Amino acid sequence: QVQLVESGGGLVQTGGSLRLSCAASGFTFSNYDMAWIRQPPGKKREFVTAINYSGGRTYYVDSVKGRFTISRDNAKNTLYLQMNSLKPEDTAVYSCAATPQSVLATTPSKYDYWGQGTQVTVSS
Repeated sequence: QVQLVESGGGLVQTGGSLRLSCAASGFTFSNYDMAWIRQPPGKKREFVTAINYSGGRTYYVDSVKGRFTISRDNAKNTLYLQMNSLKPEDTAVYSCAATPQSVLATTPSKYDYWGQGTQVTVSS
């Protein structure tokens, strides 16, 4: 069955960095667009970034542009999120998600498969 398993979250100080990973299995990873979506405590989900199936196109929400980088390794069936210059407002549960639609969707509802999420906490 489809599985998306995130790792790499943790506690970091303001200005620090983290690298999240999302290991995919149970589907043809290289045929799916992927995304990172986060949910801050007590708030609704926020779309963060997406990458198309080949890695040739990406999208970032304005608040993370220049600080976060999404990438993928189709040979390893793994999605990554490099997060630099972290801020307290980046604190959230980060989930990876997959969709077979090749349109670089930027709304959570377009994604069919989701991981459980990994907690990222940025202290001030």
